[in-house]
Amino acid sequence: MSIPATSSASLWSVSWIALKRHPAVTALAGVAAVATASAIINWQLGKKAERDNPPAGEFIEVDGVRLHYVERGHGRPLVLLHGNGSMIQDFQSSGLIDLAAQNYRVIAFDRPGFGHSSRPRDVVWTPEAQADLFVKALERINVSRAIVLGHSWGASVALAMATRHPSFVEALVLASGYYYPTVRADVAASSIAAIPGLGDLITSTISPLLSRLMWPAMMRKMFGPRAIPDKFAGFPKAMAVRPSQIRASAAESTLMIAAAFASSRTCGELDVPTIIIAGEDDRVIDITRQSVRLHEDVKRSRLHRIADAGHMIQQSATPELMAAVDEAAAQTIH
Repeated sequence: MSIPATSSASLWSVSWIALKRHPAVTALAGVAAVATASAIINWQLGKKAERDNPPAGEFIEVDGVRLHYVERGHGRPLVLLHGNGSMIQDFQSSGLIDLAAQNYRVIAFDRPGFGHSSRPRDVVWTPEAQADLFVKALERINVSRAIVLGHSWGASVALAMATRHPSFVEALVLASGYYYPTVRADVAASSIAAIPGLGDLITSTISPLLSRLMWPAMMRKMFGPRAIPDKFAGFPKAMAVRPSQIRASAAESTLMIAAAFASSRTCGELDVPTIIIAGEDDRVIDITRQSVRLHEDVKRSRLHRIADAGHMIQQSATPELMAAVDEAAAQTIH
């Protein structure tokens, strides 16, 4: 049975009258509908990214955290800790894991909230908290001492491992790290996305879209002044722009200055062979105020400044980073 045209016209009339009388409510309902649709789409894209990039390694559960890690090669243990917003595939695509596995037992972790590792929200994941977590995980897989390499935020975790667990860390390789507090506008911007509730809404709806749009510019800044190498195509961008990973990244950005303040008070006590390596033209971190200063404070350290390289030296200067690992290993008695 057909609906009379008058009924349809009447329905439109009523809707139009309601819209004119309550424009704010109508607009709010529209925004909610768009946000809901966006969240559903981003969730689906995130799940697709995980299906397209299944775990490449093993899982271990420690203190309620399901940690994903990849293990390759044999020899002295070498632990790799990636930076903020990244994951194991960064080291894989760079070729560093395959290169190091020729002489070392390489163990690369997805840090909490990144890649395929979980990030319980009842813990503030400072470098110290992550350091304790990784030492426990490594002891569970029969690693009692290791050379630890950390890139960017991972360098903060590596540094915390050495200061909190000195008997565990045999030597350090700190790449493109941030060790001393400075004023950073990006921290203030990320703090909004880290607020419970509001942050969940932003990272589920707006942030994934913005991250996709801004990705080329962000990568140019991260890699500059060098071009992005072809091998970085193996890094799964779709995994990096999932709502859950964006939320984890925002949380770590928010902790950045406070974490540096804490580490700056203890880094002078560091007493393990330490190789500090950074790109001379890093556009993300001022290496003079960070890596150079750390070298001055840490007695058993050596500093390598890579000419014409930026923040992503694991990708742009992989042989130099591998040489830094060998240099750290040569300074220890095994």
